Amino acid sequence: MKRKKKKLTTLFVLLAILALVVLVFFFGGRREKIKHGAGPAVSATGSGGQTQPIRMKTVTLFFLSESDNLLHPEEREIQAGTLNEEAREVVKELIRGPRSGLLSTLPETTRLRQVFVAADGTAYVDLSRQILEASYYGSSGEMAAVYSIVNSLTYNFKNVKRVSLLVEGNERETLGGHIDLSRPFNPDYSLVAR
Repeated sequence: MKRKKKKLTTLFVLLAILALVVLVFFFGGRREKIKHGAGPAVSATGSGGQTQPIRMKTVTLFFLSESDNLLHPEEREIQAGTLNEEAREVVKELIRGPRSGLLSTLPETTRLRQVFVAADGTAYVDLSRQILEASYYGSSGEMAAVYSIVNSLTYNFKNVKRVSLLVEGNERETLGGHIDLSRPFNPDYSLVAR
């Protein structure tokens, strides 16, 4: 009888320890602070009224300078996310234009329809037809428009190797009659000011 009582006591002690471990596992981690490596955290209200941290990421965009007709870098904060989401934000920021006295390379009326990065490293950027309504001032202006997108995407994302530009979901020969759009573009950092 003593042996049976000792086994029951041991069983109850083990069950109590197991219950304690389960409680600590499920309810003990709520006090832990989450640290994000990419930029400062901003709060957003999610479902249920709870604030959730938004991770930010610093990216480099390339805009045209009137003084030397080269692309110049400008840093910008975007919301961190998947590769496609971040690539989309980079192009949207390019359309919004520079903040530091540089020149915009894309018409502000342009809408970004889609950005998709394929497994082979090709980013497909689909822009609205307003991209065709810009005055590119010859081949150098058209080249600046193309390479501001290409260089901004390839510079910020190591998985993006080349960029293919589409207009309204279709391939175009050119934007303004000068630069052949029938093939994907590799980055060209010789167009960037040193």
